[in-house]
Amino acid sequence: MSSIFSKIIEGSIPCHKITEDERHFAFLDINPLAKGHALVVPKKEVDYLFDLENDDYLSLMQFVKKVSLAVEKAIFCKRVGLMVVGTEVPHAHVHVIPFASEGQMCVKNPKLTFTSKEFEEIASRISNFL
Repeated sequence: MSSIFSKIIEGSIPCHKITEDERHFAFLDINPLAKGHALVVPKKEVDYLFDLENDDYLSLMQFVKKVSLAVEKAIFCKRVGLMVVGTEVPHAHVHVIPFASEGQMCVKNPKLTFTSKEFEEIASRISNFL
């Protein structure tokens, strides 16, 4: 059965896409901890990040770096942090989260809400730095 991320990648579930290449896909988290909170996933559906083959893992992390640098340029923040939780969706993924203070990196924090137009503007702003 396809994960929700596979359905997003194939286009059957809408998202606010930032970028993609032949092996990876980046889009905004719909329940963000911060403005610009993105998810980066391999297109190949693998349940757990550390189950990826070494080449796939290294390739994903290079793509994560590319997206993270664009987020850092597009969103006012102190740093961009990465988080791997891996329990909410059975598809390897990395959270890319811009933050002003480390406390923003807690998954228990209240989630932010944005309109569809605001999400589109955020995704476009990040994409412009790629």
